[in-house]
Amino acid sequence: MQQLAERSCVACEGNSPRISDTEIAELKPQIPDWAIVEEEGEARLKRVYKFHDFMTALTFTNKVGDKAEKAGHHPALLTEWGKVTVSWWTHSIGGLHINDFIMAAKTDKVAEEFVTE
Repeated sequence: MQQLAERSCVACEGNSPRISDTEIAELKPQIPDWAIVEEEGEARLKRVYKFHDFMTALTFTNKVGDKAEKAGHHPALLTEWGKVTVSWWTHSIGGLHINDFIMAAKTDKVAEEFVTE
């Protein structure tokens, strides 16, 4: 199986299927630090990254934003002093899609560039 971080997002529209429980079970081990949470009635992938200061957190946020823009798939990003909360889900289907898992893995790769707490 190809690693998530090496894959590209696929076009997704409102009629695209949500990821299945079987697919989640297969893919989740590649992003073990991400939680699957329900917010506003939708499943989301969520992770908090910790940093030593605000500027490092902001730089991380901008790098994740650049990756998201290139992929055409955008997360919720909450940047605070010393931490960034990242949430991935597919708005058009109101839940999780393979793209969310791909981008979570890519976000982890970005984080590897930083020394975190």
